[in-house]
Amino acid sequence: MALRKYFCTFPQDLIKEPIISHSLNAHFGVIPNIRAASITEQMAMVAVEIEGELDKIEESVVFLRERGVKVEEIREDGDE
Repeated sequence: MALRKYFCTFPQDLIKEPIISHSLNAHFGVIPNIRAASITEQMAMVAVEIEGELDKIEESVVFLRERGVKVEEIREDGDE
């Protein structure tokens, strides 16, 4: 199992959709864990860890981006 961390910015039209909690697990079999979030009526910013098979994590990131979510990987010191 792999674990990757991302910072996601959701546009206004996606704020009320449960994309992280429902779609990622149901479609890709990964486990999302929201670590922090700031949500307003205009935008949502979410720090999320995604755990699972690396190829499924990558597929879930592509899915988010295709839906219009800006996804940036969070790299920490010592990460490759």
